[in-house]
Amino acid sequence: MTWVSTIINGALLGGLYGLFGVGLALVFGVTRIVNIAHGEFIALAAFIGLGASTLLPFLHPLLLIVPVTAVSFALGYVLQAGLINRALKLNNMVAPLLLTFGISVVARNMMAEGFGVSPRMIKQGDFAQQSFDIAGMKIGVLPVTTMLIAIALFLGLEFALKKTKFGRMVRATADNPEIARVMGITPDRVYSLVTGISFALAGVAGVLLAMRTTFTPFSGVERLLISFEVVVLGGLGSFWGAMLGGIALGIAQLVGLKLNPNAGFLYAHLLFLAFMLARPNGFFGARA
Repeated sequence: MTWVSTIINGALLGGLYGLFGVGLALVFGVTRIVNIAHGEFIALAAFIGLGASTLLPFLHPLLLIVPVTAVSFALGYVLQAGLINRALKLNNMVAPLLLTFGISVVARNMMAEGFGVSPRMIKQGDFAQQSFDIAGMKIGVLPVTTMLIAIALFLGLEFALKKTKFGRMVRATADNPEIARVMGITPDRVYSLVTGISFALAGVAGVLLAMRTTFTPFSGVERLLISFEVVVLGGLGSFWGAMLGGIALGIAQLVGLKLNPNAGFLYAHLLFLAFMLARPNGFFGARA
């Protein structure tokens, strides 16, 4: 793999990492809470996608995104409406943090009990081997597709938040929930919808993750760390910053693996640390 190919594939991997982080950024930007369970629900989405591929073997792997996204949205909405909104009413930001931590522990152990701990992966058939040959470099169809899906979702999210009535409700609630309530907006419902969207984005990321690599019930821990790094690199609450942060981490990871095949995520984490020392506010947004 040439250095140019490494950088291109790293940037494409960053599209997936951006998807990991954007849901976390969305929830933080609106509710001001950090969802510690975010990584577990990426892993859960991967398992749901695996189950759907078993039940519906005739579906193209990418079409699994549709049912998984629907289930993930419903799960996020119910959790926010039934549990997290109650914690927010305590006016103690530690309460929702501890609650989502507890949810992550329960979800991780339930997945381990229900699905086992063996590595799994969604089978893709010929799709996994398809690639573009550009100037002598092979670029996989799946990484390109992942990046295109990520860009489409980011554009759709930006349009929804800036150009629709729902987006105005979300922005008003994020700015000041009490004033939003006076205007006839129900903050709890907005929070539930936003968390549902966040989980839906995690659902897309989970299916794409399961198509690219193996996963276990414990894969959520690493994905949560990547999500945090993506969000902080981009600037807290910045969606396109999350994409840029994901691309930076993806390139750092693949460059690191080229230098040292045993490096894993080491170089990506080192980049994050160095960037935070040099620019604590990230690419965009408030100080981290």
